Amino acid sequence: MPALYILIPVAIALVGFAIWLFFWAVDSGQYDDLDGPAHSILFDDEDPMHKAGVSQAQKPDEPSDDEEPPRV
Repeated sequence: MPALYILIPVAIALVGFAIWLFFWAVDSGQYDDLDGPAHSILFDDEDPMHKAGVSQAQKPDEPSDDEEPPRV
């Protein structure tokens, strides 16, 4: 019985901490975008037409490093 005098307040404190942690996570935006990271694995990082690679894409008139210059 004396153990309950310790365990009940500890349990209430842990539940209170868990509730505070949940509300902190919601307020800081941890649950704003749940689908984005799951879908980002489907896109190729090297694809220049992908919106994440647009800033890294080369202009069409510039030769890429992989292409040889035309021979005359």
